[in-house]
Amino acid sequence: MVQTATVTSVNGIEEITFNATLPPVRTFETGATRDSEDGKFDYEGFLSPIVLKRFGAYMHQHRKQSDGSMRDSDNWQKGMGQSVYIKSAWRHFMDWWTIHRGGTVKDKRDGHVVTIDEAICALLFNAQGYLHELLAAKLGGTEAKSPPRHTEAELDSLVKLVRKA
Repeated sequence: MVQTATVTSVNGIEEITFNATLPPVRTFETGATRDSEDGKFDYEGFLSPIVLKRFGAYMHQHRKQSDGSMRDSDNWQKGMGQSVYIKSAWRHFMDWWTIHRGGTVKDKRDGHVVTIDEAICALLFNAQGYLHELLAAKLGGTEAKSPPRHTEAELDSLVKLVRKA
C-alpha cells in the first residue's frame, strides 16, 4: 500500500490527511480473493529446498556434543558473539576453498574427510549466526547473548530499516 500524508494547520491546530492507494486484489477462478503479491517477499523463490534439507541434515548431525549429549536445535540462538562466528567462518571458508581447489580436508575431531557440501553448510551456519547476532543487536540495542523472540512487528520494522540502508 502506498500512503502519503498531508499536514495542514488552521489556527495552530494541525490536521493530518492520509491518502492511500490500495494494492489490487486478485480474484481466482474459484471466486476466492486475495491481495496482490506486490511488495511481498517471495521466500519460496529465494530459498532452495535441497539446500535447506542438506543444511538441516548438517545441523542435526552437529547437535551431538563431544560428551555425547544433544544440544537443542536452536541452542546457537542463545548467542556466541560475532567474533566466534567470523573466526569459524574463515576456517570453514578455507576448507571449502581447499576442497574446491582439489585438496583434501580432514576433520580435526574425528579425522573424516570433509566434503565440499559439509564445508559450505558450516560456512552458512556461521554466516547465519553472525547475521542473527547483528540483527538481534539492531532490534535489542546490544550484541545478543540471549536474543529475545521478536514479534512480527519488530521484524517488519527491521526489514524497513534494512531497506533504507
